[in-house]
Amino acid sequence: MTSPVHPASRERTLHLVGNAHIDPVWLWRWPEGLQEIRATFQSAVDRMEEYPDFVFTCDSVMYLEWIEQHDPELFATIRKRVAEGRWQIVGGWWIEPDCNIPSGESFVRQALYGQRYLLDRFGAAATVGCNLDPFGHNATIPQLLRKSGMDGYIFLRPGPHEQVLPGQFFHWEAPDGSRVLAYRLPNEYCTPGSDIGGHLDKSLAVMPPDEPELMVFYGVGNHGGGPTKANLDSIARLDALGGLPKLELSHPERFFDRIRDREDVPVHAGELQHHGPGCYSAHSGVKAWNRRAENDLQRAEKWASVAAATAGEAYPREKLTEAWKLVLFNQFHDILAGTSLRSAYEDARDDYGRARSIAAEVFNRAVQAVARRIDIPLRDGTVPLVVFNPHPWALEQDVEVEFGQAAAVRLTDDQDRPVAVQLTRSEATVNGNRGRLAFRASVPPLGHRVYHLLPGADASAEGPVTATADTLENEHLRLRVDPATGWLSSLVDKATGEELIPADPGPHAVVVDDASDTWGHRIRAYDKAVGAFGATRVRLVESGPVRAVLRIESRYGNSAMAEELVLSAGARHVEVRTAVDWHEKLKLLKLRFPTALEEVTATHEIPYGHLERTPDGTEEPTQAWVDVTGTLPGGGRAGLTVVNDSKHGHDVTGGEIGMTALRSPVYAWHEPKVLDEDGVYDHLDQGRQEFRYLLLPHGADWRAADPARRAAELNQPSFALLETFHAGPIAQRAANADDGAGSVLVTVVKGDEDDSGDVIVRGYESQGTATRARIALPMLGEGRVIEAEFGAHEIKTFRVPADPAAPVVETDLLELPSSTAAAVAAGPAGEGA
Repeated sequence: MTSPVHPASRERTLHLVGNAHIDPVWLWRWPEGLQEIRATFQSAVDRMEEYPDFVFTCDSVMYLEWIEQHDPELFATIRKRVAEGRWQIVGGWWIEPDCNIPSGESFVRQALYGQRYLLDRFGAAATVGCNLDPFGHNATIPQLLRKSGMDGYIFLRPGPHEQVLPGQFFHWEAPDGSRVLAYRLPNEYCTPGSDIGGHLDKSLAVMPPDEPELMVFYGVGNHGGGPTKANLDSIARLDALGGLPKLELSHPERFFDRIRDREDVPVHAGELQHHGPGCYSAHSGVKAWNRRAENDLQRAEKWASVAAATAGEAYPREKLTEAWKLVLFNQFHDILAGTSLRSAYEDARDDYGRARSIAAEVFNRAVQAVARRIDIPLRDGTVPLVVFNPHPWALEQDVEVEFGQAAAVRLTDDQDRPVAVQLTRSEATVNGNRGRLAFRASVPPLGHRVYHLLPGADASAEGPVTATADTLENEHLRLRVDPATGWLSSLVDKATGEELIPADPGPHAVVVDDASDTWGHRIRAYDKAVGAFGATRVRLVESGPVRAVLRIESRYGNSAMAEELVLSAGARHVEVRTAVDWHEKLKLLKLRFPTALEEVTATHEIPYGHLERTPDGTEEPTQAWVDVTGTLPGGGRAGLTVVNDSKHGHDVTGGEIGMTALRSPVYAWHEPKVLDEDGVYDHLDQGRQEFRYLLLPHGADWRAADPARRAAELNQPSFALLETFHAGPIAQRAANADDGAGSVLVTVVKGDEDDSGDVIVRGYESQGTATRARIALPMLGEGRVIEAEFGAHEIKTFRVPADPAAPVVETDLLELPSSTAAAVAAGPAGEGA
């Protein structure tokens, strides 16, 4: 057998990219990271003075803003080098985020603020995305890149031992069909500060021997440093020896230009996983802070837009930008992944708190501005209550509100029709002067509705929810809790009559031995159960015309848990409110939801989309919902969706969903470090944790249950505001934007980044089917409607001009005219574009 013939080394080109990968936070806090960024960037411009051919890259745009703020002289030098082409703009995102946990809209904002900053300060945006260090990459990223001006992508993980890919470089395809040219770095993204010959040898050893164009990054990284004199001198020496491919000081765009038009580039469709599955659940606190901040900001933007349009309030773009940048910074992969120092999370907590405080201020100003303009005539003895819906579809949801008395009350809607109301537990433990009530509200799309509290007992003391010490039942669902196990022994969808729970379900709150490091290196599944929480008490704690609540109390070791199962009148789901006081170490809490389903399809929500995955127990990164749909023993088709408010690590094993609720490795612990038996360590997730999730049974197709909207409602609930009486131009019930509640889900209504008074609307196709959407915007005028075709899984953004006569146009994710921009909507008189 003859050996394959490979091109001579000097016929090949090895593009050497001088780079500094800098973690602003990891084993250090951000002030140290800021100083290291300054030192690294100064070193880079110094090397340019010494080596005329040296080209430098660094991919996080936020670092440039930091330098602009803290070292204007250095920033001016960087601008000069960018203009010369010596400092190459790459990445285009605000930071290298965790590429699984943030929401779809957060990924949009990474590019929106990053690319627009580059355009404003340097006159050019990045064309190549770079996420060198994150621990996996969600499948929507190619579409996000394409729609923000980038057609290339560079990454390192997963490595070849974690996922086999069709080549060193390939066309990476998103579920909507968008493609970018992706390149997996060989060996590493950084080097020692000395001779890089060993790094080149290792890199060449894992790359195709017959590929004429290859790329390697070099430069000291993580704690910064960038390319050193020794690095550059060794490149010149090694190239002069002639035994390696031609070594070219280069940059990513030059490399991609050499391979972009080749016809032999393979295609990979789907996500890039798995590396460090423990990152999906490490540090429950930062995961929850992030989820809540993302949702608070989107809610604030929507209602600030409504207030600007209907109440003349100025849109607070600068405040919202400040808050979003705080969130984006803390989505840095070593922060949001949970792998940084314990003290770094004090900074993250404060940053997320500041972002949420800004969002709360903006939202409160907006709803107060609307509320005080609602026409609410005086009615003696009553208290007006305004409920605000943050979603552009009609909302049916339980509302809870604290009010100034604990006496019995009645409730009517805006047309004086009685509404069932139920007194529940107040947050205040006092006698008589503070109460809390719950009622089922029905609120128009992105709108409000006025209800009225009246004195006197609610006549509807009984309701459509029946309850016993271990059962709950409403019009749609019937469930039973086994007091011995502390979990469901029956869950019946009354529409089909099908029983979802198997005859002998396994344990629910399972404790797993977890000896892996903070990242969960070398882990595929968390399946080494060492025990389970045991029920200590099951009791009915609330029952009335609005809902009934069963409380399950259980214990394991030094830990205690309470789960309250809430079934409301008219609800098609069970809400579970969980509080855990957790004191286990090097263990993991996995909540398991066994079903009787067989031959299942497992569907997981990913950023701005969903993906089917093999139900083999692998720990997977998930957004706010996971579904199993399959066949029941009797032959019927059914499914169960679990919707969460802050949990990202999930598995599906056969017909059983597992949700990683808590995980307790040591902070910032990286293999191969072995823990000392008598060492003193801080462990993650110790103490009290609270979270909510939904159990959503459905028929043969999960789409009918619309889990994306149910997840949005759980994560952005309605808001109730006690009001007073006043005249005003706004009706007691009004809608402001309506996406039609089809498969296109509108997530964003915001002011434009140019501060022109235009409104930006963004939505995505959520069910995997091409469709035509109609989005009504009555807040901008009776005839303001967007009509557009959406491909399956497609994200679209529209600019609605302040001028009511101007047509709506589609933009890219940067709010700039897309290459196919055209008028897509009817004007105020209904004429087509």
